[in-house]
Amino acid sequence: MPSEADRHYMARALELAERGLYTTTPNPRVGCVIVRDGSIVGEGWHQRAGEPHAEVNALRAAGDKAQGATVYITLEPCSYHGRTPPCTQALIAAKINRVVAAMQDPNPRVAGQGIQAIRAAGIAAECGLMEAEALELNVGFVSRMTRGRPWVRMKIAASLDGKTALTNGRSQWITGADARRDGHRWRARACVIMTGIGTVREDDPLLTVRDVDTSRQPIRLVVDSRLEVATNARVLGPGSLVAAAVAEQARSDALRAKGTEVIVLPDASGKVDLKALMQELGRREMNEVHVEAGYKLNGSLLREGLVDELLIYLAPHILGDTARGMFHLPELKDLSGRLELDIRDVASVGSDIRVIARPKADR
Repeated sequence: MPSEADRHYMARALELAERGLYTTTPNPRVGCVIVRDGSIVGEGWHQRAGEPHAEVNALRAAGDKAQGATVYITLEPCSYHGRTPPCTQALIAAKINRVVAAMQDPNPRVAGQGIQAIRAAGIAAECGLMEAEALELNVGFVSRMTRGRPWVRMKIAASLDGKTALTNGRSQWITGADARRDGHRWRARACVIMTGIGTVREDDPLLTVRDVDTSRQPIRLVVDSRLEVATNARVLGPGSLVAAAVAEQARSDALRAKGTEVIVLPDASGKVDLKALMQELGRREMNEVHVEAGYKLNGSLLREGLVDELLIYLAPHILGDTARGMFHLPELKDLSGRLELDIRDVASVGSDIRVIARPKADR
């Protein structure tokens, strides 16, 4: 049975893991605390892929004091050689006394083997303390490892009557500056920022992270079935992607000259196959996709069952019936067809309200 002290130190490890919120992709966010005789002797977190893992950083900080200590880590230690050596070996070599992990690593290459290796070395090991909190920190990594696709978070700015733009497409700015800054923090944690051709035509957005101290910019992705995006669109540039349903050579070459890669994934109706696109992003080790699009692409993603989380900012004003809504969806004939949501959080952000909701698991 975990003690209050165990919970205290694991909470600290989770705080450390969150420091890698914007930088660790495609790796998980992991924190580690080493405790001996009731005192913290070493701390660490994983900062970016290819660099030492949280356990190694904490062990370096602890030095000889790690011997006989308890290690609190937010994710099961890795047990295989990747870009860095397995952390299980480092923990065993340090002669630690006990390992407490928040959750099992969903990576099939680990999946319990790290804990097994620790126990096989005669070290006490437990898993599951504050598992829900650790999972929330790495929903994208877990999604990619278990479903083969990223976690899709859809951000929407709307009036109180659920309208996202005027009939003419104008939408800047529905919400206030505080909500927009908050939205950039959610952008920063994503691997991909995704929009549709309609939004690019009407707003010509940059879709970069601003107002956030981060060394990494997410990849920008435009869903453009007919490959109509203008080559001078601000969203394009080195590392950007366009998902299309047609393989038009001249247009593709012009985009490639801008540093933009074209992915051709048609479905049976001549649109971009969104499910195949998410699988492709998973193959490319993308953990989280942040969607900022118009009501048509929003509706398509929702219909395909690809939206894992809704991040909705509601502004205190009314735009009226003729303004555009959040989603383009078919008419319901019966309330039994509605999409049920779990409200996860409601908060005030400046003068606006932020709602975080997820489709219910039984959909």
